[in-house]
Amino acid sequence: MAAVAVIGCNSLGLSPIAPEVAHTFGVSVPEAMAGTAAFGLGTSLSALLLARHIDRVGAWRMLRIAFGLLSASLAVTAAAPFVMVLIAAQFSAGAAAGVALPAIYSNAAEIAPKGRETKTVGLMLSGWTLSMVAGVSLSALLADWLHWRVVYLAIFILAAGAFLVLCLSAHRDGRSSESAPSPLAALSIPGVPPLLVACGAFMTAFYGVYAYLGDHLHEGLGLPLGANGMVTLVYGLGFGAATLLDGIEKRVPARLSLPYAFLAVFVVYLLLSAGNGSYGAVLALTFLWGLANHLGLNLLIVRLTALDPARRGTIMGMNSAVTYLATFAGTLGFGPLYALAGFTALTAAAAGLMILASLAAGAPFRSGALKIKLEH
Repeated sequence: MAAVAVIGCNSLGLSPIAPEVAHTFGVSVPEAMAGTAAFGLGTSLSALLLARHIDRVGAWRMLRIAFGLLSASLAVTAAAPFVMVLIAAQFSAGAAAGVALPAIYSNAAEIAPKGRETKTVGLMLSGWTLSMVAGVSLSALLADWLHWRVVYLAIFILAAGAFLVLCLSAHRDGRSSESAPSPLAALSIPGVPPLLVACGAFMTAFYGVYAYLGDHLHEGLGLPLGANGMVTLVYGLGFGAATLLDGIEKRVPARLSLPYAFLAVFVVYLLLSAGNGSYGAVLALTFLWGLANHLGLNLLIVRLTALDPARRGTIMGMNSAVTYLATFAGTLGFGPLYALAGFTALTAAAAGLMILASLAAGAPFRSGALKIKLEH
């Protein structure tokens, strides 16, 4: 959970302080947000090419290596003299995260008691809540009071502390003697491809809107950077409050409830499209956004890890690759749309992507039901 929180602080931390970063380097906000896009691209490539080696090398050893690289990358980010140095350092940080996250996700599913997979994954996902409530929400205030570089210095200290704990840990994991599977092996597992499509649409919508929400509040509504931190705090509270709903899988299987969770996110984007001109409305809807996103993400991970328990690492590697490719696509792709048509256009586009996510999430269930019907 703590490791997820550190990664979350970095992956979500640039958006609230992007106007200040852009001002420092004399670039536009979309150019500054290229740092988040680079992080997403680095994470995606790393998850695709390196995560498949986790079982062979050992999850704990890979985590130590990943957090060593992450710490160094954050130090360079904090001291970056030019925006291109910041972008390169964030790409390196993404390469570290692309190995760390699949190991954390697959281990969470593996250690979960039978019948409590949703609750265990939900506890692990609370690391994202911790990062948003205690980390990202404070970053805007730190940037306001001190400087945006202090934000990355603080995240570096957290990452270095996690690296030290991992190095001092007596835990030693076993290593598999089998060769690493192909990075695309997960695509041959029934049910995985449509769920990855759903993941891509879901995450592109989130990062595309989140990336420019801070600038919309700062430039569009004329609010201080501290207001961005409050929005992230409220989102984190909604994300955390959703843990109360994690037991829904006991009553409704993830394969049935996941499409409806994505439809709930769709409704939030529609409401945000209509109400983004009011700070009060944005705060209220952001809470619902966090709640719906947590539910969707939790059910998606539970569904993916249940498809083939013997190949969880491979599946979660592809999940991370798609998730952070969506970070890259959402941040860069939504930038020109934001510059041309404003924030409302972003939420409308995100709503359209959530329709795609809901349809894709229901595809494995529909195909399975059709197969049973044909067999009878």
